[in-house]
Amino acid sequence: MAEAHQAVAFQFTITPEGIDLQLSYQALNQIYLSGLRSWKKRVSRMRNSVIKGVYPASPSSWLFVVIATLVTMYMHSDPSMGLIAKIQQHLPLRYTDKHTHFFRDQKFVLPSLVSLVFSTLLWLSLILALRFCLKLLLSYHQWMFERHGQISNTTKVWVTLVRLFSSRKPLLYSYQTSLPHLPVPAIKDTLSRYLESVRPLLSDVEFKQMTELASQFESTLGNRLQRYLKLKALWATNYVSDWWEEYVYLRSRSPIMVNSNYYGMDFLYVTPTPLQAARAGNTITALLLYRRKVNREELKPVGPHIFLRVPGTVIPLCAAQCERMFNTTRTPGAETDVLQHWQDSEFVAVYHNGRYFRLWVYCAGRLLSPREIEYQIQRILDDSSPPQPGEEKLGALTAGDRIPWSQMRKQYFTSGVNKRSLDVIEKAAFFVTLDDEEQGMRGEDPVKNLDCYAKSLLHGKCYDRWFDKSFSIVIYKNGKNGLNAEHSWADAPTVAHLWEYTLATDAFQLGYTEDGHCKGQVDRSLPHPQRLVWDIPSEAQVQRSLAVAQALADDVDCHVFPFRDFGKGRIKKLRISPDAFIQISLQLAYYRDRGGFCLTYEASMTRLFREGRTETVRSCSNESCDFVKALEGGEQCRRLFQLASEKHQNLYRLAMTGAGIDRHLFCLYVVSKYLGVESSFLKQVLSEPWRLSTSQTPVQQMELFDLKNHPDFISLGGGFGPVADDGYGVSYIIVGEDMINFHVSSKYSCSETDSHRFGAQIIKAIQDIMTLLSVDSKTSSSSKSTAQPETKKLL
Repeated sequence: MAEAHQAVAFQFTITPEGIDLQLSYQALNQIYLSGLRSWKKRVSRMRNSVIKGVYPASPSSWLFVVIATLVTMYMHSDPSMGLIAKIQQHLPLRYTDKHTHFFRDQKFVLPSLVSLVFSTLLWLSLILALRFCLKLLLSYHQWMFERHGQISNTTKVWVTLVRLFSSRKPLLYSYQTSLPHLPVPAIKDTLSRYLESVRPLLSDVEFKQMTELASQFESTLGNRLQRYLKLKALWATNYVSDWWEEYVYLRSRSPIMVNSNYYGMDFLYVTPTPLQAARAGNTITALLLYRRKVNREELKPVGPHIFLRVPGTVIPLCAAQCERMFNTTRTPGAETDVLQHWQDSEFVAVYHNGRYFRLWVYCAGRLLSPREIEYQIQRILDDSSPPQPGEEKLGALTAGDRIPWSQMRKQYFTSGVNKRSLDVIEKAAFFVTLDDEEQGMRGEDPVKNLDCYAKSLLHGKCYDRWFDKSFSIVIYKNGKNGLNAEHSWADAPTVAHLWEYTLATDAFQLGYTEDGHCKGQVDRSLPHPQRLVWDIPSEAQVQRSLAVAQALADDVDCHVFPFRDFGKGRIKKLRISPDAFIQISLQLAYYRDRGGFCLTYEASMTRLFREGRTETVRSCSNESCDFVKALEGGEQCRRLFQLASEKHQNLYRLAMTGAGIDRHLFCLYVVSKYLGVESSFLKQVLSEPWRLSTSQTPVQQMELFDLKNHPDFISLGGGFGPVADDGYGVSYIIVGEDMINFHVSSKYSCSETDSHRFGAQIIKAIQDIMTLLSVDSKTSSSSKSTAQPETKKLL
């Protein structure tokens, strides 16, 4: 708001009588309040920097150490074992009898000053020691591999120590310097696990050839590459993350729409208000409240899903991905894109009906109320001005190939009005699209409408989203909303945490009036949202980018469906991991759909380590394949399912604890490229297609949703496009005890895939496996009950 008023804060004119100076006190007051807000944020950041800088100690502990040292010296004891005397010798001022009365006073002042220096050094040393001990504790991951109810004595001691070191309430980034670094697995172990993962996918001849390739790689080039990788691990915070971000995401020259970006959906059954402007008002407010929590570091650096084996113990996760959540954009380059992040932004960028607007969300240093944001959004909706030439489909540049967008940006957006308008979009807190369509599970064909809803969030019209922003919010005409997120800056769990908070805050905390409007008062003197001005001399490249994006969007086949026959409640009663149950069901569904098995990607997080992102769980294992074949052969194979489930859980834990396969091999491949050497083994490994790419959207804040009193407020989760041209992308979210939502994607251009057909196969596979396990469970229970009377008779 300050920028909008700086031009009119004061005016002056030169007259024959002199200079006539006119001040706008209202504008000056708003500039003052806005500046005051900025200084408050700086002070808050400085305070948080001190608090997290000394964690797990506290700033007040310094005073305790100083007082303890002074008291000890007063009692004529030297706690420093001679160190204080040595420090005193090196200070520039020393007491001598020849000096004046002022220096004789130093006989008492100087020892106190030296004690202060010693106490500070001692305090800093204790902090480093505590932090080192905490890092050692957090490097212990054996607790994850222990069975429920069978916790070892080592883990019990570890739990006690972790609770002791984490007794202080941490800020969001308090644990960052105490998190362990991601370890580099032994190359022999990685190759062994890799060969095991591809065994069910290869014939005997192919597997023998692959084994020979792996053995040759290990004995020749592999150890050399491993040495360089270990050297990087010693130097870098995380040996994977920077290369993963650059080479997997930022260096990709193909469209990020569909191929990289993903989406999140609104509530399934409920739309809190049918008013588009009101839903936008609450959604924008909730997002800005979350940003405030991030800036103040008020979020907990943990997730409930990590309390796998030690309930009640704080196991911190890396929070580095939160740093670039807001005020961030991906800018195109000729060879690689760049992520740009700004410290703060007091506005959002809004797109409606082919026009771009800047909407200030702060006024006089305060956040606008939800009702005021609704009022401003309604002004945009009521604005009937037409788009400028080239403005309406400008966003298609972010949806097409990256090189043409880079060239266009360099040619037309480096100066003048185009640069100023582009700066507004890129520096905005986030991007908002006021869509002119209605979406959601509605009408006479809710299944088809859900699929359209997914496609709309994934790509829209290919020009009405700004796909380069860290995330874009979509508000539909009927009040439904959704989210489209860029992938390079963070992974889905980070965005899911943000979206959970947004939906819950919108519906349960901010709320709406009886007529559907936002709550709060309105200052009707607020200046109008600012139209962005463009000068686009040629639309040819915009049209070419739109054509590329449209062809990509038209090829995506999305299918979204809720499964309500049962959920994790019934699965866990069988003492089975819900995730393992679903992943094995997906293997069965794919086998039935395609008549075989394929390389399967399941995303797992590595945020137990500093700057950790993801690792691949290769869900297609020997055990899961044996179970599927046995089930299709008509066998009763509960034991095989149990083995497959345990194998999957073990693979997931290995991935989480830094013993995965794919990130290690990926980094070895990058090192080989830097050294200019070729490896036929690595080349073949990294060229293998992931025909089944899967991901679970974790529910991290169930305490925000009261499903008992508000059972209809259930999130649909989110999804993504297919990774392989002839494969499927499957995302699922386990909601509450009795529901699982699935998102399936594939490509129409592939005659062998069909998202609806695969969705039906998933449902049938889940039902068949549950029937098998339930029958075996009942048989086991009845045999136990019949055995008891016989035992009594024998007694």
